[in-house]
Amino acid sequence: MKAVTGVFRSQSDAERALIQIRSTGLPEDRITLLTPANGKRGQGSTEQAPPVEAAEQPGMGKAVGAVLGTAAGMSGGPLIIAALIPGVGPITAIGLLGGALLAAIGATIGAVAGGKVENAMTEGLPEDELFVYEDALRKGRSVLIALADDDAPASRVRELLMVEGAETVDAAREQWWIGLRDTEQEHYSSFSKNLTEDEKFYRLGFESALHARTRCKEYDQVLGEMTAKIEELELQNPGAEVAEAFQRGYERGREYYQQLCNESTAA
Repeated sequence: MKAVTGVFRSQSDAERALIQIRSTGLPEDRITLLTPANGKRGQGSTEQAPPVEAAEQPGMGKAVGAVLGTAAGMSGGPLIIAALIPGVGPITAIGLLGGALLAAIGATIGAVAGGKVENAMTEGLPEDELFVYEDALRKGRSVLIALADDDAPASRVRELLMVEGAETVDAAREQWWIGLRDTEQEHYSSFSKNLTEDEKFYRLGFESALHARTRCKEYDQVLGEMTAKIEELELQNPGAEVAEAFQRGYERGREYYQQLCNESTAA
């Protein structure tokens, strides 16, 4: 399964691309559109964003999700899920793939759709990209994701996204890092280290800390996985100074995510 993602500045452009991808015959449960719930709807919008209602639950990475309307059960339309994501705020997601993505991020999906979401196809979910989606949503952008069986349909979806003006997830990831780099360079220099020399491994550590599978765990719970990743990188890069840069990047990534959650709670 291949995930193809487009990031849109305009929600109406994202919705138009969604219609185009649906017309290719890709199964509905392999397509989702994530949008800021308080974003402006484009003219001709086909989906309706429900209001977000959420109750608090403990835990840094525990978002509270509530299914506020299921058109599938009421009028034959797609399932619409609303959730509150730490560090991001309220968003809406369309369909079972959207529910699976929210669950991967850390959202607790409401009881109305819980059974359906648990059975959603999760193979191919790009867990290492989820933090990029979150950053795009935080900036008010919309994220369209489709899962294709092989290269041919994936290429077709990719072309459609490009035609509709989508930014690739790789470009969005680079913009995210560019926005952080000066601050991280200053931080790293406080250890008498040069980020320009160690950036590859520092950034890998930073991004690894944002992986949905590990970012909400206590430090001692992820230490073994971090050590294993360092050993893997050392084997791939013989002679390179990997450990310190990766570890400092990893620790910094955890601080970054915690700060986002704190800011979200304060807001």
